Amino acid sequence: MSTSTGTSTSTGTGTGTGLRVAITGAGLGGLTAAASLHQRGLDVRVYERAATLREQGVGMHVGPNGTRLLRRLGLGPALDRAAVRPEALEVRALHDGSLLTRQEMGAGWQERFRAPYLTVHRGDLHRMLASLVPPERVRTGKELVRYEETVYGVVLHFADGSRDHADVLVGADGVHSVVRGALAGRDEPVYSGNSALRGVVDAADLPHLDPSLMYMYAGPTTRVLLYPVSGGTQFTYVVVTPAPPGADESWTSAGEPADLEAVLAGCDPALGRLAHAAGEVRRWSLHDREPLPNWSTARTTLLGDAAHPMLPHHGQGANQAIEDGVALAICLEEAAPGADGIAAALRRYEGTRRPHTTTVQLGSRTGRPPTKENTMNNNRNNNSNNNRNNVNADSVSWILDNDVEANLNNNNNANNNNLNNNNRNNVNSAA
Repeated sequence: MSTSTGTSTSTGTGTGTGLRVAITGAGLGGLTAAASLHQRGLDVRVYERAATLREQGVGMHVGPNGTRLLRRLGLGPALDRAAVRPEALEVRALHDGSLLTRQEMGAGWQERFRAPYLTVHRGDLHRMLASLVPPERVRTGKELVRYEETVYGVVLHFADGSRDHADVLVGADGVHSVVRGALAGRDEPVYSGNSALRGVVDAADLPHLDPSLMYMYAGPTTRVLLYPVSGGTQFTYVVVTPAPPGADESWTSAGEPADLEAVLAGCDPALGRLAHAAGEVRRWSLHDREPLPNWSTARTTLLGDAAHPMLPHHGQGANQAIEDGVALAICLEEAAPGADGIAAALRRYEGTRRPHTTTVQLGSRTGRPPTKENTMNNNRNNNSNNNRNNVNADSVSWILDNDVEANLNNNNNANNNNLNNNNRNNVNSAA
């Protein structure tokens, strides 16, 4: 639930506010968790291995499932300034730019899903979230190399030889997570068969595109997605195309403008302007991991890419990390006293999140909700066709409708009602 000012509140009566929570990784998920925990009065520390706080990357989608939580954290005005609410998505043929279909979004989606669908530069959102966490709560230059979990807490060991202690450790340290490796063992990245060339261009260099719209140019094996960021002054582009295996599991590797020109050769001439306007090009090798059977112990848990790295075909990687961060804060705030209360809170968090993120993670492999057949077959082919035919609101409503904060509060209220009913029954029986 939220107050009239948009700040998150809780109906919990636990004593989690006495906990000291350590978060490794100051990405979008880690900072969302830190902001949510701080606003709920918990003692949170964020440990980031980089020397400074910054977010690499380009633009991103923030669906209503993410924006409603960010607005409750108090970021509504900042999002209004920096993000764009696309009015529609136009799907066009890659070879000639002819219009194939148009999905209206804008106010209609905001009314349907009770929050806006936005596109925003990752750096802008990262700065917004960082502004919610007091600087003294963030420690940079701290690379976690190992940790020890005991019945009394968690001891963190850093590359510089220093140590720290916490009641709870949260691994928000990405796909190469030290915490994930300790919890789940080593697992191998699963390559999708595709890579993406990404970057940002000035909207003025693409005058044929409307900065209030998103565009998808769809071909048999290649697709180009363009969407506005930075208040509509720039476009992010993502060009997904088949690529042989062998590239590193990274979304920040350097690409070449010549690579972009080669992929777009023979496409709609308007896309040639994109190739000429592009400056720095990044290559993203599209990997994910198999879903984990569990991701928590009595005092340690995961969130975001450390827990459920996923392909981008639902645009949900960061959104799910935002949901994780808010859900974890609620569960820890409402934790009962002592080690058993912490363990129960982490079980509640994982029990709430892991089934949902597994569904989103598997659905992201094909761009549609997973069925028994396509999950078992691990179908990773024809992603461009799946996305081209799957741009209506109904196809993503199962994701965008989710309100993790309301769900947890509703479940808590239901449990309290059940407890009260049981107590009344016990009193009546005794009488």
